[in-house]
Amino acid sequence: MTDASNLPDRDLWDRLKTIGRPIIIYGMGNGADKILAVLAEKGIAVSDFFASEGFVRGHCFHGKRVLSFREIQEKYKEFVILLAFGSSLDDVMAQVRRLAAQHPLFAPDVPVCGSELFDSGFFQKNRSLFEKTRALLADERSRHVFDNVISYKLSGDIAYLASADTPQEEAFAHLLHGGYTAYADLGAYTGDTVKEMLVRFPSIRRVIAFEPSAKPYRKLAAYCGTLAGIECCLYPVGAWDTKTEMLLSDAGGRNSAVRTDPRASGKKTASGALLHTVSCDSLDHCAALCAEKLLIKYDVEGSEREAFLGSLETIGKNRTELIVSAYHRSRDLFELPLLIHEKMPQHRLFLRKHPYIPAWDVNLYVCTSE
Repeated sequence: MTDASNLPDRDLWDRLKTIGRPIIIYGMGNGADKILAVLAEKGIAVSDFFASEGFVRGHCFHGKRVLSFREIQEKYKEFVILLAFGSSLDDVMAQVRRLAAQHPLFAPDVPVCGSELFDSGFFQKNRSLFEKTRALLADERSRHVFDNVISYKLSGDIAYLASADTPQEEAFAHLLHGGYTAYADLGAYTGDTVKEMLVRFPSIRRVIAFEPSAKPYRKLAAYCGTLAGIECCLYPVGAWDTKTEMLLSDAGGRNSAVRTDPRASGKKTASGALLHTVSCDSLDHCAALCAEKLLIKYDVEGSEREAFLGSLETIGKNRTELIVSAYHRSRDLFELPLLIHEKMPQHRLFLRKHPYIPAWDVNLYVCTSE
């Protein structure tokens, strides 16, 4: 059972309605837009915005001049900070924690993909599925991460994130078994994770990589072209469960995401990302892997469910372990583990969160029992 004693009494959005202090948003861009949309829906007003030193240039955001933190301190005696960006950089996270020690600070959980908000209503509606998921997790650390990520998502309290953090090295050293002969990277970006896996697992001799965004794909291809003794099969496609065409909101980085509305081609998202048509395909259709010791990584910006379903034949033909991003959509935390367990019941499920504010870089490690 989910540790009910660890759950906040009220979710963050309910708490902000009666907070009694000016609400200040730290940061701009897509994250702030999403937070503002939820606040507006719930009738919660924002007083001002501020940015880090070096980002304050006298410009405006949503009709208000973006202030420095010094100006916020001069303008308000007491206030509440809502963090509107993410980072895994040690110095940035340290700065956020210093601010949290001085003023009430929350990092609202808004979904990277989709519009389903992880609030108290969402949690209660899906509580039985969360309970089933928790019971599937293979070790106490996974259950601790699970409980603290849920508590963070409901409360916005970054202290829960620190409690859930585990260095990525722990997963590679103690969860994954290694000895892989092949690696499939679904969401390979510029090849940074291909490079990391080849260093960590030098037994890999075959790489299959999917990357639908044109600029990162070119960098991926250039990097793989330097590899000697490694067979690389690269696909400029999005990972899906079938061969099709879809829209990509290409943000020029890891925030690119597949969209399903074909009428929006050529338009822009609210954050300014251009929507354009890209090819999508399944790993099963593209790869001819058999009798390999295979590692598959899924980091496909909200398409993890479809990408996994499009890999089942490949998984069944090889001795396979998985790394699956479980944070892009609100329901990923239960939907992905339940689906993977249904299709791979003999594998063990571990949940780890690596250092990041907010609750990004939450991964499922799906491991054999050897």
